[in-house]
Amino acid sequence: MGNRLSKIYTRTGDDGTTGLGDGTRVPKDDARVEAYGTVDEANSAIGVVLAHAAVPEEIRRSLTEVQHDLFDLGGELCIPGSRVITGEHTTRLENDLDRFNADLPVLKEFILPGGGLAAAACHVARTVCRRAERQVWTLVDGDHVALEVPRYLNRLSDLLFVIARVLARHESGGEVLWRHDRGR
Repeated sequence: MGNRLSKIYTRTGDDGTTGLGDGTRVPKDDARVEAYGTVDEANSAIGVVLAHAAVPEEIRRSLTEVQHDLFDLGGELCIPGSRVITGEHTTRLENDLDRFNADLPVLKEFILPGGGLAAAACHVARTVCRRAERQVWTLVDGDHVALEVPRYLNRLSDLLFVIARVLARHESGGEVLWRHDRGR
């Protein structure tokens, strides 16, 4: 294993810069730092989902694997030119998505984030993941990032939506539907 963090603070970022994995110093608000920082935020949000006891084991296994992927994906973004996320990662998400979606009823209305604590937390993770995807697309346009990275994040947000639906049904028996005809 590489370097271990024995000292948490270094003071090297006190000037508003941070080091990428290749040693390059960039501003802390650099698009690349924003992207991998938001991937880290998505990973943390998934950790909040997993902290709920109501999460079934099959979903727990899937999301734990996703957390490992997101750590790798963040590393890929942190080291320009690095490639870790592959089509196989995205295919695994699609397989999980199909499996979890198989028993859900077809949506006829939009749903509101909610349906239980774990389901609501999963919706938060989904929206953070969408933001990470948008930030990665900014990098794709101007900085060499493999297209599999935003594809993975796109599929992950779909998976988190389906898992939120499963969790809502598990926790409270159903989703909270948006009522477009509620009489304004």
